[in-house]
Amino acid sequence: MCELLRRLPGWEAIKLTRGHYRSCGKDPQGCCVSDLLRDEPLIRSEREANYEAGKDTGRFWDAGAANVHWVIVGEDQVEQGIKQALARVNAAGVLVESNSFLDYVAADFALMCARAGENKLKTSARRTLERADALYLSTLDDCDGTTARARFDEWHEGLATELSLNGLPVLTREDIPQMIARIRSVKESLPMTSVSSVSPW
Repeated sequence: MCELLRRLPGWEAIKLTRGHYRSCGKDPQGCCVSDLLRDEPLIRSEREANYEAGKDTGRFWDAGAANVHWVIVGEDQVEQGIKQALARVNAAGVLVESNSFLDYVAADFALMCARAGENKLKTSARRTLERADALYLSTLDDCDGTTARARFDEWHEGLATELSLNGLPVLTREDIPQMIARIRSVKESLPMTSVSSVSPW
């Protein structure tokens, strides 16, 4: 998301967080949003409402997003929250980080992100992968594309169940210029472009 935002000046970002009331089981100071859940989706837009250094929203601002919309929803509010956030977008394009976005909105370009090495494959990722336009391999050590693909291939071959990529382009950091060119090409043909960058599976 941040690499794309740096290269798409003026674009906005949407971060979707799905919560379960008091059920995250993790450090409440670190991740739990149960105290933010309401009867309606909660959308925090603008820097003063959602900037926090080190959190995704803060990273998006730091990467140059024109605006960041943080959508906090319960399980039954996802579609409503996404559509309300999209209605707030004033830019020519928006990047959306969400595993659920593609269940409700057809993105103009959908990018599935996965760690180049060991992965934990979510059930939702299999469903989302079918709608993706490309698979992006992220790394923790900034290795080259060849190494990233080799790590992913090793993990992929070791899966107990089949995971078909169906000819999906597999991209790495070295391919970001190609991604940007493709996104700009899509943008030129549409009044507003939405790019879904699905969270790592």
